Amino acid sequence: MRREDFNLGEYVDQMALLLDLELRDEYRDGVVANFERIRAIANLVNSFPLPEDIEVAPVFEP
Repeated sequence: MRREDFNLGEYVDQMALLLDLELRDEYRDGVVANFERIRAIANLVNSFPLPEDIEVAPVFEP
């Protein structure tokens, strides 16, 4: 499935069924909007190129 064909509303509905989660109608649009924001942030993070020689740090130190 291409990303352009991915329907977030359908995804939210299917995941609510799968998780046996009662998602009331008044909250559904907000949940879908939040998933749209999550997708935008994830696309930004995933588009950042990483060098091939990068290694995972064993401990995060700010």
